[in-house]
Amino acid sequence: MRTVPSSIARVLDIALADHPEREALVTRSRRFTYAELDAAADRAANALRSIGVRPGDRVAASLPNDADVVVAFHGAMRLGAVWLGINRGLAAPEKRFQLEDSGATLLLSDDDLPDLGTRQVRLDEWRSAVAAALAAPIGVAVDPFAPAGIAYTSGTTGRPKGAVHSQHGLLAPGAVLVESRGYDAALRKGDCFPFTILNMAVLTTLLVAQAGGCSIVMDRTDAEGVADWIRDERVTTFNGAPALLHSLASMASVTAADLVSLTEVWTGGADCPEAIREAFAAKFGLPVLATYGLTEAPTVVAIDPVSGPHVQGASGRPLPHLRVQIVDAAGRSLPAGDSGEICVSAAAGDNRYRPMLGYWQRPAATGEVLIDEVFHTGDIGFLDDAGNLHVRDRKSLVIIRGGANVYPAEVERVLQEVPGVIAGAVFGLPDERLGERVVAVLECDGGTIDLDTVRSHCAENLAKYKIPERFTVVPSLPRNAMGKIMRTELLGLL
Repeated sequence: MRTVPSSIARVLDIALADHPEREALVTRSRRFTYAELDAAADRAANALRSIGVRPGDRVAASLPNDADVVVAFHGAMRLGAVWLGINRGLAAPEKRFQLEDSGATLLLSDDDLPDLGTRQVRLDEWRSAVAAALAAPIGVAVDPFAPAGIAYTSGTTGRPKGAVHSQHGLLAPGAVLVESRGYDAALRKGDCFPFTILNMAVLTTLLVAQAGGCSIVMDRTDAEGVADWIRDERVTTFNGAPALLHSLASMASVTAADLVSLTEVWTGGADCPEAIREAFAAKFGLPVLATYGLTEAPTVVAIDPVSGPHVQGASGRPLPHLRVQIVDAAGRSLPAGDSGEICVSAAAGDNRYRPMLGYWQRPAATGEVLIDEVFHTGDIGFLDDAGNLHVRDRKSLVIIRGGANVYPAEVERVLQEVPGVIAGAVFGLPDERLGERVVAVLECDGGTIDLDTVRSHCAENLAKYKIPERFTVVPSLPRNAMGKIMRTELLGLL
């Protein structure tokens, strides 16, 4: 059984001892050997301390996919700080909420955010601080089971909750994936999702370093740009949302030769239609492997075997360090084929897995989902006789648009801030390319509203992908005797 490194500071050690000059990381602006990445991480840790960061402080970053954000993450981990990645696509109020809720000490950013209340360190200032810092170990003894990263995920309240993970928790998925999938120094893993998503830190350098391979952090998310990265950097393993896989398979400007280096392609975050899988396999000669993951896990819980086969409708098999069980409303385990709540805990005899530490400063919310070291996901599914996990509903009402989660309550809260809007009901419409598109039905004072005003308010307060693409205005929303909106009747109002 592959052991988990004692801390993120030690994740490079094996490669450093055996092949320090082997390429470890490629970004748009820089290429790093293992020795260079190690030195850069030490500089970043010392730079953060010179700025005033101390162990346990929350360090936020809203930076593009390039060397700066990766090096900052590793520096924060060596200092024993708590990392908070903030998606650059979020609206200013969304960023401000996460910074205030986490109590972040500073924000590393390439953008000014006025009236922040948190110290901002601009990208040029950060680069100067790193360049001036010592490339020497910082000398901090990091507790691998203390809080190390916060990942905000929305819920039914409309306000995000911060899932807290330890360094051990962030390292374990990489150890298990390297072991179970046979990765070695030949691994060249390409990722185009934002590194500011905590799960991507888990699946890039923290995973790849344990194989002694190279992590390619891409700065493009369009099909042609991603194809260029895969071709030019000889990427072997790639993870893409269904919408991106659709574009890769359908665009004539992307050829089979562009992706010839690939040996493994994952998809997750949304159900991938079989039509997309078939088109991708027909064009590139590779199956699309399904995954199921969670921010709170963190990241991958189940994945298709390397060589397949993919079982239609399934999300792969649970990783070997995990026990995935399906339970009924009373918490009793259900047999294969029966649907219930998906629960995740450590496999018997495997001490590598720890659930998230909890939701940041939300003990009541934590107690609802973490019970006796078992994480209750809130997702509904079943295990078939072969052990494949089938997910039926994800977080009840969550909309999966192009691989990104959109929580209706969060959007509805913003809609109800618009003068004249009494209530809003947000849901997803099936879409072949994106999985789902966001739509909204508005109950308005007097039955009319200026939709340009609604769109403008949404643009100021929500990430672009969360803004409804279609609005319908009605005199009143259907409600039951308790006053709750009857969502099953919403589709008929469009």
